[in-house]
Amino acid sequence: MKIFKKKFRNIKKLPTWFFLPPALLLKFMKTFLMRVEYIDPNNYIDKIKIGNMEGCVSVTWHNRLLYFPVIFSRATRKKTMAVVSPSRDGQYIVDLISIFGISSLRGSSSKKGAKAQRAAFKALADGYNVSFTPDGPRGPKYKMSRGPIHLASKTGRPILPVSINASRYWSLGSWDGFQIAKPFAKLTLVMGDAIEIPPDLDAGGLEKWRKIVEDKLMEITVD
Repeated sequence: MKIFKKKFRNIKKLPTWFFLPPALLLKFMKTFLMRVEYIDPNNYIDKIKIGNMEGCVSVTWHNRLLYFPVIFSRATRKKTMAVVSPSRDGQYIVDLISIFGISSLRGSSSKKGAKAQRAAFKALADGYNVSFTPDGPRGPKYKMSRGPIHLASKTGRPILPVSINASRYWSLGSWDGFQIAKPFAKLTLVMGDAIEIPPDLDAGGLEKWRKIVEDKLMEITVD
């Protein structure tokens, strides 16, 4: 068993068909086993869907990602690029979300970050929304990194806090307590208010606005 596990962990790229069953399972659970509520007082979802909103920088905590690919419409997903770690586990995420029409930018705050930032600049210029998990890929849990703040400050695009809260869930023993919603739980997608970030922030300004955005995301996060 240990040998099989080691060999599996050494596989960096699995065939696409490998991710079809979990993708179908997520879609089935969201459609038939979950109650879904949308809290979006500013109608951002509709604005993004019909192309009536410029690309933004969205932030969602790492432990709420499981249903992210299925809770939005396909039209919205096709306008989204997710910043994903260049690690092996990140490749698995890329392959899974690609089935739902979400494109990826590879990079993190600790590895290939500059390359991901350049790709994110281009994605925003092309009208995509760029999605970050600002406490990933290693944490600390619920601790915002400066990456989204820097990107928003340089591009003039707002930051949009997004949370997916499950009424009942299992919590894994990972660093972030990754959440798996239980059958028949209610999933609530909460779209916070867009946050305008001042241009060309210095280190002190980045830290100030990092904390502001972190607090705003925590305001719509329910554990």
